[in-house]
Amino acid sequence: MKVVENCIEYVKSVLANAESGHDWFHVERVWSMSKIIAKTEKCNLLVVELGALLHDIADPKFHNGDEKKGLDLSKEFLTSQNLEKEIEQQVMFIVENVSFSKSLDNSGNSSIELFIVQDADRLDAIGAIGIARTFNYGGYRNRKLYDPATPPNVYKNKNDYRKNESPTINHFYEKLLKLKGMMHTEKGKFLAEERHIFMEEFLKHFYKEWNCEE
Repeated sequence: MKVVENCIEYVKSVLANAESGHDWFHVERVWSMSKIIAKTEKCNLLVVELGALLHDIADPKFHNGDEKKGLDLSKEFLTSQNLEKEIEQQVMFIVENVSFSKSLDNSGNSSIELFIVQDADRLDAIGAIGIARTFNYGGYRNRKLYDPATPPNVYKNKNDYRKNESPTINHFYEKLLKLKGMMHTEKGKFLAEERHIFMEEFLKHFYKEWNCEE
């Protein structure tokens, strides 16, 4: 569909210089996984595809916490495509609510299209790719790998979560290991299982090497 092709080109241009854990390749994986999950659900595929493509177009953590920038860019693109108003609203709903930090505020609003994109996005945050992205971002922020004296935090809302500067290993306990239990679709739950186990194995090896155990 032409609008999807246009969206791909638009997102590629906007994310041309993005941090590598949140670049076009991340968006492409989420888009591809969203389509896989969508095959198992009754949903509007166009809404899913556009929501997946636009979901990270301006991540607030790279824009001084500005949540409006991503919404404005998404709205600008969708308006230019002369879509039905209902389609545009459904896509914007995904863009506004897809993030993990947003879920901490428990808005209660949902749609199957949002659940599909959320599951796809969360799958990309766990497993081998998730580990790579986590340490890439930790390096980007110059965070410690690990500090035994700094325990993981428990975040009550998205503002607390976004102010977090704890060591990278803590992020596994603060977010990544929780994602398996936050999957909405049966496909998402199934795919998350293997990736979750991989992370648990990684952590076992990490601590063994950190402690110089034979």
